[in-house]
Amino acid sequence: MENYAKATHFWGRLTLSLGILLSFALPIYLSFVMGYHPGFALIFNAFLAYAAVIAVVWFVEPIMYYPVLGSAGTYIAFFTGNISNMCLPAVAACQEAVGVEPSSQKGEVVATLGISAASLVNKLILVPVILAGLWLLTVIPEGIQEIFPYVLPAIFGAVFVQFAGKLPWYGVLALAVGFMVNISPVPLFAKNLICILLVVSVMIYIDKRKRPAV
Repeated sequence: MENYAKATHFWGRLTLSLGILLSFALPIYLSFVMGYHPGFALIFNAFLAYAAVIAVVWFVEPIMYYPVLGSAGTYIAFFTGNISNMCLPAVAACQEAVGVEPSSQKGEVVATLGISAASLVNKLILVPVILAGLWLLTVIPEGIQEIFPYVLPAIFGAVFVQFAGKLPWYGVLALAVGFMVNISPVPLFAKNLICILLVVSVMIYIDKRKRPAV
């Protein structure tokens, strides 16, 4: 596994770095080649406005998903995107089917294979859907389109039940903490982080209390 880990970090860092460069390629071309640069002040202000809402996710999501995805799975998931509604459910289903623990070495290998397969299938489906997207929206009945906003909550619910079924009391605790944090006057961008910290801290505390004193 040591060679596997080294190769994972090498190729993961390389591909993510290339992805970042490609992401900046079009804005740089439009700004400095085509002459459509909006000005650094506008860019900086827009970045601050966006970061004020979403910056906490940049730090929370890698920590939150890593125990299930593993190193290689994390690299692939953050490169391909659709982590919460595709990668995580695919990994959970694969690990459940094979019967491995999420944080184990076998679990990491299964997670990598599961995410790779899900990402490949996603791209094979996504490309024709994007090309024919406007036409599809005209064909799909409005009654079916109305259920689209409920797809992501349904996926989260299924994944939650799958994990909480192993430790039901922890599932009840997570729901209770999540409910209390969401109705509290906490800024929206901090709610995810607070939920994670509270649930993990309480679980660790309960687990220590359960262990017999040495």
